[in-house]
Amino acid sequence: MKTMKFIGSDARQKEFALAVRKNVNDYFRDNGISIKGNARLVIQTIVMLSLYIIPFVLLFVVPMNAWLALLMVALIGAGMAGIGMCVMHDAVHGSYSQKEWVNKLLGGTMYLLGSNVFNWKIQHNFLHHAYTNVEGYDQDIASKGPIRLSQYAPLKKIHRYQYIHAFFFYGLMTISKLINDFTQLLEFNKVGITSKYNVNPVAEYLKMVIVKILYLFVFIGLPVLFTPFSWLQVLLGFFVMHWVAGCILSTVFQMAHVVEGAEQMLPNAEGIIDREWAVHELRTTSDFARNNAFLEYYVGGLNFQIEHHLFPNISHIHYRKIAPIVEKTAKEFGFIYNLKPSFLNAFYSHIHRLKELGQPINEVLREKMNATNKPLHIT
Repeated sequence: MKTMKFIGSDARQKEFALAVRKNVNDYFRDNGISIKGNARLVIQTIVMLSLYIIPFVLLFVVPMNAWLALLMVALIGAGMAGIGMCVMHDAVHGSYSQKEWVNKLLGGTMYLLGSNVFNWKIQHNFLHHAYTNVEGYDQDIASKGPIRLSQYAPLKKIHRYQYIHAFFFYGLMTISKLINDFTQLLEFNKVGITSKYNVNPVAEYLKMVIVKILYLFVFIGLPVLFTPFSWLQVLLGFFVMHWVAGCILSTVFQMAHVVEGAEQMLPNAEGIIDREWAVHELRTTSDFARNNAFLEYYVGGLNFQIEHHLFPNISHIHYRKIAPIVEKTAKEFGFIYNLKPSFLNAFYSHIHRLKELGQPINEVLREKMNATNKPLHIT
């Protein structure tokens, strides 16, 4: 597997990395609180699991027409996304609880999305968090057919209107992972990641097959057998459920990284980016709608992505408190803290960035961009 390093030559960047960690650690020490989850997170977990399970049960026990059933599957999709953002995300990062078995158990809620925990841990915890917005390393900005998320990726004609069609394809994220998990695991095995983490690829493949068969039986087989809906209606409901979940998850994640002001990078020929890792995370990530309590609750604090990327071992329930500390420290060292004040502001910024990434740029500007590793915005 390719390797790269962040080696900052600016002493101010090193000082910021030390200061922001100290200031945040001081907050927890001075207030005598744990960096992990608490009773609030347990209640949030129950709420999201209920949003996922209750509509599914109602499909079996309450007579309803197709339109009401469609509403139920949309609610299941919203619950699926909520579990992914609020429960699984913290647990797989190890920030849900001090107890590893609790993190492992609740990390397994990834299987409720039809996906694989090991794949997610590598793609998200290892590749995305370590190499945020770095072309060729962060799979979250890798080109996905009709969607171009990286300014360094090849530009195709279909990308021109991606700011319109991207959201439909975002909705295919979770349903595509039902199949793509297999090819992704194969790729991880080829580059030596499975051996690095002492994972038996055969056993992992077998587990993946069993889990996915059970998942499909529960969400397709059982409704076909025990509800009055036809198999075509059940398949449509299954698609809608996943489309809602995928669209929510993809949009929330991209609104923190593919927006104006969030830089994208290329390492130099030696595989080095001249920047301290903490500064890199600050400059490739964005917060949005920090004062929207309902949004924060539903998305599991993922609107505080700067804090999450700097401190992935801290539970999301603390982000609202530490965000002003991180912002103040960044400004003290002269670094930009990329904050979009509202959900709509971040959403429009993402659309504008998608539009930029779908347009050709002057080759002179492209060479300058490659030389400086800085994003260029088209006006």
